[in-house]
Amino acid sequence: MSSQADIRPRVLLADDEPAITTELSQLLERAGFRVSIAGDGEEALRQAESFSPDVIVLDVLMPRLDGREALRRLRRSGNWTPVILLTRVGAAGERAMALEEGADDYLNKPFEPFELVARVRAVLRRSRLQAQPIAGADSLRCGPVRLDRRSRRLLIAGREKPVTARALALLEYMMLHSDEMLSRDRLLDAVWGWDYPAGTRAVDARVAELRRALGDRADLIETVVGEGYRFVGRVERGE
Repeated sequence: MSSQADIRPRVLLADDEPAITTELSQLLERAGFRVSIAGDGEEALRQAESFSPDVIVLDVLMPRLDGREALRRLRRSGNWTPVILLTRVGAAGERAMALEEGADDYLNKPFEPFELVARVRAVLRRSRLQAQPIAGADSLRCGPVRLDRRSRRLLIAGREKPVTARALALLEYMMLHSDEMLSRDRLLDAVWGWDYPAGTRAVDARVAELRRALGDRADLIETVVGEGYRFVGRVERGE
C-alpha cells in the first residue's frame, strides 16, 4: 500500500451481514477512506485499538456484543472516536438514548449508502473543529446559549427559556450536528421518529418556537432555502 493511501481517514465498519459490509466498504474506499471490517461488537472493540479508526460505524444488532454495548464500553474506556450507529429501530426515543450515551450520529436501516458516506464526512468535519468531543457531554454551549441535556432545559445568558420537549430535542440534534445542512425529512425522522404521523410542517413550527426563545441569537438557526436548516454556531461542551 502506498504512503498516500496510509494517510486516508480510517473507518471501522462493524456489521454481521457480509453483503452490507462488502457494499459499504467498497463505496467508502471509492470515496477516499481506508476501511477495516468487524463482524461483531467484540471484534470491533479489538480493532478500535489496533486499527485506530477516525470514525467507527456500528450496527446495533450484532452477535456476541451488540453495537450499543460496544459504544458504552468505548466511552467508559475514554475512547471518544466518533461513532455512527446503524439500526432498524426508528423510534425517536431510541435515538435520543443513543445520543446521550455518546453516539455522534444514528442512521436507520435501510438507508441510501451514499447517505452513510455523507454522514461519515460530516462527523469527521465536526470532530476536527471541536477541541473536545461533545457527543456525551451533559450540556452543550454556543456563546450565551446553553442546553442542559440532563435537566432538559434551555438557558440563554443563564436565564431559562421554556420550550416544548420537541423543540428542545430538535435543538439538541441540531447542535450535535452543527454546520451540517439538515433536511426537514431528516429532522422529522431523528426527532419525531420515522413512524410519527406528522409532516415537515411540524419541523418548521418547532424551529419557529426555538427562534422566538433564542431571541437575539435566532440567527444561529439558518434556513437553507428549499432544503432545511443548519445550526451555524460553534458548539462546545457546557460543563
